[in-house]
Amino acid sequence: MLPRVRKLLPALLVFPLMNAVASSPTLDRIKATGAIRLAHRESSVPFSYLDAGGKPIGYSMDLCMRLVDAIRENLKRPDLKVQYLQVTPATRMDAIMNGKADLECASTNNARERREKVAFTIPHYIANGRMLVKTASGIQKLEDLRGKTVVSTRGSANGDLVRQLSEAGGLGITVVEASDHAQSFAMLADGKAQAFAMDDVLLAGMKATAKNPADYAIVGKTQQVVPYAIMLNKNDPEFKKLIDAAMSRLMEDGEAERFYKKWFQQPIPPNNVNLGIPMSMLLRDSFRYPTDNAGN
Repeated sequence: MLPRVRKLLPALLVFPLMNAVASSPTLDRIKATGAIRLAHRESSVPFSYLDAGGKPIGYSMDLCMRLVDAIRENLKRPDLKVQYLQVTPATRMDAIMNGKADLECASTNNARERREKVAFTIPHYIANGRMLVKTASGIQKLEDLRGKTVVSTRGSANGDLVRQLSEAGGLGITVVEASDHAQSFAMLADGKAQAFAMDDVLLAGMKATAKNPADYAIVGKTQQVVPYAIMLNKNDPEFKKLIDAAMSRLMEDGEAERFYKKWFQQPIPPNNVNLGIPMSMLLRDSFRYPTDNAGN
């Protein structure tokens, strides 16, 4: 009997360690509180924005609700509630880092400097940095903005990139920042800025919400390739493992592509405009071979 106990003892000692490694502070808190907290945006069309009734909707929100289903299934808690937290580009990382939200469901770039503080799941969109201008301005490229003002949204990398390109080319461009995309667009519309520098898909979304979309044009060469991904806490690898697996399933079973078609190739609120953006080969490959490796 004694030799058998001696053989079993190492395994019994390892068992608690395995459970400790597999524990997730995020899942533990969700189970204890009965609520999952999702961070969302106010005007990040078509990813994460408010409908006429103030409810968060969009491509990223649809994906996040499927991740919520995966969490409910994992915890065997179909009764888990969803709580929403509105964030801006300037506050979104703080919301995740300080535990105010479990997932940030929007249009955040999975950038190297951000990965030092937060984690990202598999990218669900790949954007390109460009500019929105008034069609009547005749502006076609960055050089046409010599001595003019460009607005970008605080917390995004687009404004910094325009500054760098302006300095390198001696263009004398003044870069100003607004608190959110809606305010940035308003500055362009009011003539306080001659261009709005941001990711092309977000510019297309803002253009679609304009009273006269034809008054605006997306111009300029691609300034950077931007992989969007849902953000989560860096210090919870078990939670990330669950979210990554759920995202992979959404991509492999075709549901992520169905959500894409819903938000990019069909009429969407508030003006029932079809953005008409086909899925890029880069994103299609990302769906075919899901990975959280952003490569930047």
